Formats: sequence, structure tokens, C-alpha cells
Amino acid sequence: MRSLIDILELSTAELEELVATAEDIIADPQKYAHKCDGKKLATLFFEPSTRTRLSFEAAMYELGGNVLGFSEAQSSSTAKGESVADTAKTVSCYADIIAMRHPKEGAPLVASLNASVPVINAGDGGHNHPTQTLADLLTIHRKKGRFDNLTVGLCGDLKFGRTVHSLIAALSRYENVNFVLISPRELVLPNYIKESLKSKNITFTETTDLQAIMPDLDILYMTRVQRERFFNEEEYLRLKDSYILTPEKLYNAKTDLSILHPLPRVNEISVAIDSDPRACYFDQVLNGKYMRMALILKLLEVC
Repeated sequence: MRSLIDILELSTAELEELVATAEDIIADPQKYAHKCDGKKLATLFFEPSTRTRLSFEAAMYELGGNVLGFSEAQSSSTAKGESVADTAKTVSCYADIIAMRHPKEGAPLVASLNASVPVINAGDGGHNHPTQTLADLLTIHRKKGRFDNLTVGLCGDLKFGRTVHSLIAALSRYENVNFVLISPRELVLPNYIKESLKSKNITFTETTDLQAIMPDLDILYMTRVQRERFFNEEEYLRLKDSYILTPEKLYNAKTDLSILHPLPRVNEISVAIDSDPRACYFDQVLNGKYMRMALILKLLEVC
């Protein structure tokens, strides 16, 4: 039995295998419509979610399986004081696979150590979000046809942005990937990630100026400043509008730039960008479903 807690648990060969499976699902969905007949996915979401929770549910339904679970901590026995470990043991009695989102870093790992079925980390605090990274990777592959030889700009909340942390981890294993880290000084990428990049001789640049580096970018990964990660409302309000992408700011961007965002957005990407052919964030939403389908198949060993 295997779980997925961190994107680095998947080798590059396995990432490419998942991409290939997702591409096959896109090409021939009917081929996969009954792969999970009789299987049940439990979605344990201790933190609000729209895309991740619904895409896991849609993925399982489209594979022929069923879904049970909850969408907020107050709907579970956690509200009575039950531990994550006990919740995982209990839900293992009812489901064949678990997807868990939790505000505390490490909670899905604890669940995986106590569950008797595979556990998928659907986001843990500011730490990791491996299945969003799978959605990002499929989007990049469909737009660029490769994961190497890319200049990737990551903009916004790089301190708490778990999607950023996971994407850097995944792409840092490919050749000639250059990261440009664009953030206010208060929200820079954590030192442990920068030290990891340095130890692997991976090129990265830190800047506060999005406009200056725009012409260099193949990928622009926008993120929102996350109110839920701040202890100080005043600090959040001061930083929340640090970067707002508008059509005017794309005047010197590459014609084949791909603009990604894990969503939800607040106002960091103008809705006027949505009609730009370089906007890929709603493609990411759909790609997330296909990659979660591929991952469920892999972990349940039914494909």
C-alpha cells in the first residue's frame, strides 16, 4: 500500500507516467469509466476547499467509484477532540482511499501512518500540495511539451504558498529550470527551500519587480496572499495587493507565456486577463481532475 504526502515521493518517471495516463483519460474517458467500480474515496477536508475537494469527487465518480466524507472540521468527530490518527483508522474501515486536507502541517502524514488504506495529501497548512502540483505539471506539459529548459516566475505569497513549494520541488529535478521568485520581502520563499536549491546548483533570482523580469518568463505562476495564514490582519491588508496582473503588465511578455494560478484568486489577476490565450488557470482546474483520476488509479493499483 502506498500513499502520497509529498510530491518528491514520485520519481520523475512516475510523474511522466501519471501525465501519460491523464492524457489517455482525456483522449478516451470511456475506457476508464468503470475502473473503480465498487471502490470508495473518503474526502476528509478540515479546511475550506472548492476545486480540490470537488475535483477529487468528480475524479472518483468518473472512474465509476463512490465518495463519502466531510467538508469542514466541525462536521467530524475532530470537533469532539478525536485525533487525526484515530480518524484515519476509523475511515479506513469505510473507504478504499482517503484524500485529506488539513490546516496543520504534517497531519496527512500522521493519517498515512495510521490508515490501512492509501492517503493522499490534499494540502497541509503552508507545507505541501502535491495534487495541485500534478495539475500544474499536466498544464505545463500540455502547453510547453516539456518540463526542462524553462524560466518559471513564481509571484505573490512564496512564504506560505504550499502550491509554490510543491511545484519548485517537482520542477527542480529537471534540467535547466530557472526560478524567478517575485514577492514582497515579508513573503519570500522560506530559507530551507532556497538552501535546497543552492545545494543542487539550481538557478534562482529573487526580486520585488514583476515588470522588470516579465520578458524572461516562460511560465508565470501567480498566487494570492492568503489571509488564513496571517496572524495579523493589519499585515495582511498591507500586503494583499502587492501584485495585481493586468493586461498592461503583459505588454512585454512572451507571446507564448503561460499564466498559471492555483486559485482561488482574489484580485491578483484582473478578470480582463481571462480572455487572453496565455491564461491557463481554468485549464489547470480541469487538468487537476484528470491527474487526480490518474493518481487514484495508480494508488489503488487498478490501472
